[in-house]
Amino acid sequence: MKILLLGGGGREHALAWKLSQSPACSQLYIAPGNAGTSSCGTNLDFSATDFDAIKNCCLDKKIEMVIVGPEDPLVKGIYDYFLADDLLKNIPVIGPSKTGAQLEGSKDFAKAFMQRNGIPTAAYQTFDKYNLEGAYSFLESLKPPYVLKADGLAAGKGVVISSSLEEAKKEITEMLTHEKFGSASAKVVIEEFLQGIELSVFILTDGQSYLFLPEAKDYKRIGEGDTGLNTGGMGAISPVPFADKAFLAKVEERIVKPTVEGLKKEMIPYKGFIFIGLMAGPSPLAPEGGRKPLGSESGSGEENFSLEPYVIEYNCRMGDPETEVVIPRIKNDLVELFKAVADEKLSQHKIETDPRTAATVVLVSGGYPESYEKGKMITGLNEVSGSILFHAGTANVTSKSGEQNVVSNGGRVLAVTSI
Repeated sequence: MKILLLGGGGREHALAWKLSQSPACSQLYIAPGNAGTSSCGTNLDFSATDFDAIKNCCLDKKIEMVIVGPEDPLVKGIYDYFLADDLLKNIPVIGPSKTGAQLEGSKDFAKAFMQRNGIPTAAYQTFDKYNLEGAYSFLESLKPPYVLKADGLAAGKGVVISSSLEEAKKEITEMLTHEKFGSASAKVVIEEFLQGIELSVFILTDGQSYLFLPEAKDYKRIGEGDTGLNTGGMGAISPVPFADKAFLAKVEERIVKPTVEGLKKEMIPYKGFIFIGLMAGPSPLAPEGGRKPLGSESGSGEENFSLEPYVIEYNCRMGDPETEVVIPRIKNDLVELFKAVADEKLSQHKIETDPRTAATVVLVSGGYPESYEKGKMITGLNEVSGSILFHAGTANVTSKSGEQNVVSNGGRVLAVTSI
């Protein structure tokens, strides 16, 4: 099978690494890819959102499956683009429809979907610039800290957490009336702050059934001891120590099943990954209120709160750097799983997982997540042993003497994964 993988980050290198191991994959193309993906297949020089170039590639190279790594092409409707084209409609796209991708593309859409389908999440309201006074009033009804989220895609930068009411009012004014995050903040979701610890769960669905993938937790702050500025992710682990069988059973029953059933009920085509960002926090049902904590079987009123899952956000693709710890733990042939997704036969498969722990550490450019330089030569790539090296922001360049060199080409440059 000839496969086209769209994207060029660490997530895509991890996917390419796994896809290239499948006997079912005869040729793998990655667009645009990076220096690491070039060892798994053939990089192609066009963007993951250049739909015309993608079409031409599929026809020229007789592509039989397209796998979408990042969110942009999905939110822009690549699944629908293929379905609407007589020359492309028989090529399966692994990724949701444009409407399905709104789970990530619109925070308001996602929160309303959760509300309709009884999925536990923080209380919220959505506002635009014409209802600034309403936004102020809703903020006044909440306790600090205050969570403000740009409705649209903002490259991971559209969330503001303010510790004071005055600061929150100033931030929402900046977002709505001064377009702090551009068109992404034409609408802003204000939600209550959830206490707890974050983790991510992932499923692969064919729109009818689903497979529960290994969970993961990423770490976003740049500095030692979880300090400093937020980043796209400085590392990740899988499995997550506190996410035991009892907790994950709650996640599946209260969140995963209602999500998949909700998509079916609302007739939203979805064939691909769903990344569910969770907060694991104490039950809000205090024993002294006469009700036992959720998950408690005794009902004895003990001061022993179990962890309860709440959805912070959905993403319509795998996470990065979580993919770099989740994919190495999956023993299945990924191409066979994707074929099952395309054929709606996922219920015939089971996920086989390596029980060992995977950890990844991300190497970043100096200055990241603020300004940084590109084009730094990288050496020693062939000296890594006992770990898997995934490329994120790298590129191949040819020197004047004709030598092939790898240089940095982004903020997050490499991810080193160990089992």
